[in-house]
Amino acid sequence: MIWVYLVAGVLFFMKMLILPDPVGAGGELAVVDAIAADTGIPNAVSGIIFRNRLYDTIFEVVVFTIAIMGGKYLLADETPVTTFHRFTDRPSIVLARLGATIAALVGIELAIRGHLSPGGGFAAGVAGGTAIGLVAITAASPDWMQASYERWQAAAWEKVSVLIFIALAVFTLVGGELPLGQFGTLLSGGIIPILNILVALKVALGSWAVTLLFIRYRGLL
Repeated sequence: MIWVYLVAGVLFFMKMLILPDPVGAGGELAVVDAIAADTGIPNAVSGIIFRNRLYDTIFEVVVFTIAIMGGKYLLADETPVTTFHRFTDRPSIVLARLGATIAALVGIELAIRGHLSPGGGFAAGVAGGTAIGLVAITAASPDWMQASYERWQAAAWEKVSVLIFIALAVFTLVGGELPLGQFGTLLSGGIIPILNILVALKVALGSWAVTLLFIRYRGLL
């Protein structure tokens, strides 16, 4: 039967090469232009995520929140480890902290300008979480990371960002809308840049909470 699968695979590959694309040549560009005009921003992906399919995005943020809560719940009964794995050689520490600085700056850039160029809240949050993870593997002790988390009240900010995001999303879904501003400028897109920043804050702070969990119960790794 192997030859049947091989023939089927070759035929399917030939179909992709020979048969024309069923979508019209200018169909994709027309859709992108319509979304950009409707949302007032050049990044059509952010327009879709935070406007056309905002209902789905709300639950994506909620699912991420539940995942973090679930991780805390599942690990709550385990015994914290006493061994903390981290970089000890100076070159690795310098490179990790340099990478953390770059990732943090990229995250801020994506959060602020994600509606104008490729990027957005989720990508910005991932970049911020990467920066936090790189700092964690160079930290002198897990107590320092926990103290920083509590000093900046990251848990409270994470919850506040989720609540504000849901409130603004509901405001948008019921028909509310902020002025779109001038197309292509930083203060354009109405409520979309605000949602971008809130999602970035939520994902980055949620990543920080998960990092602390792995430090406490897994020694980071």
